[in-house]
Amino acid sequence: MNRPSRDAVRRLPGRGEEASRLSGLRASEEQEPGERIFLATLRVQIPQDLWFGRFSSQHRSVRVEVLNRTDLTEHTSISDHWISGGPPGAWAEEIAAYPDVLRVESLAAVGEGCVYRITYRNPPVVYTYRRLRLPIQFPLRLQNGVLTWEVIGRRAEFDEVLRFARSRSSAVSVSSIRRGPLRSHLPLLTEAQQRLLSQAMAAGYFAVPRGITLTELARELGRSKSGVSEALALIEKKLLESALRPTTLLP
Repeated sequence: MNRPSRDAVRRLPGRGEEASRLSGLRASEEQEPGERIFLATLRVQIPQDLWFGRFSSQHRSVRVEVLNRTDLTEHTSISDHWISGGPPGAWAEEIAAYPDVLRVESLAAVGEGCVYRITYRNPPVVYTYRRLRLPIQFPLRLQNGVLTWEVIGRRAEFDEVLRFARSRSSAVSVSSIRRGPLRSHLPLLTEAQQRLLSQAMAAGYFAVPRGITLTELARELGRSKSGVSEALALIEKKLLESALRPTTLLP
């Protein structure tokens, strides 16, 4: 596994610069036929009522990368976070004390930090993305309370996400915008596959070391071992193909 990048937190651009960028984007959109999407990188000051906003603000030099996210239940998620600084597990007790965090596991030391698997109550943005049926692009990078966050969607969806971000934070900026074909960014997993992936992650099947065997997982799910094995193999194949698929994004 490659060590996460060392992105430094830069000064947030002003509203005038952002307005000019969006105006140019709007003009170019009117000249391009076909179904297109926007890939816009946002920089958002995270509210202090969310655990990662408070944690990052209290440890300004610490870098956090959210590597993935899976629905555990309707109102809870599970994600792997790479967090810099300290020996393995150094941040586990502190993170577990936040009221919206339900569970913390220290998985492995990676580079200058450690990977933690964190189960938490959904932040409000998850419901917005779920309603719009938008994919979340990973990794999400966080330092000094500022989240660098790539939004992928049609213009109307992008505008709604931007409005939501501004309703939650007084410091939101658009730092870059690209355009590309919509079909290359559609989620590949079916609802049943998403559910199985969530259940396997929650049970510890993908943990290092593995927290549950395939036989035990199949027993918990009330399914055959061969059926679960084939279903997980198909999920892994789809995710790998998605990760290796070339894109045709325009700068």
